[in-house]
Amino acid sequence: MNSKRPVNLDLGKFHFPLPAITSIIHRISGIIIFVGVAFMLYGLQLSLSGEEGFSQVSELLNSFLAKLITWGILSALLYHLVAGIKHLLMDMGIGEELESGRLAAKLTIAISVILIIAAGVWVWA
Repeated sequence: MNSKRPVNLDLGKFHFPLPAITSIIHRISGIIIFVGVAFMLYGLQLSLSGEEGFSQVSELLNSFLAKLITWGILSALLYHLVAGIKHLLMDMGIGEELESGRLAAKLTIAISVILIIAAGVWVWA
């Protein structure tokens, strides 16, 4: 038995490369989408319950917090879409090398930021 092996790993000491960070964020965005769907389905169910429920949802969606949540879910969805396309391309053998993987990670972040800002303008307008 090796007595020098670490007992508790301090994750704060690890420095992940950009492709690893984009992959981790891709998984986190999937969880956010999964939880966000529950809120969206509840709003859909309430809006379809009748005229009064539709009015409630309309008023609720005009609030600051609802717009923030909607923007957050859209942001997670857009990032997940862009990173998913990157993963599909890598599954086809495109961008598997070290340098092209770094470039793909940078492009994923850049395209996602542009789309997230556009979604923010759309939600808050």
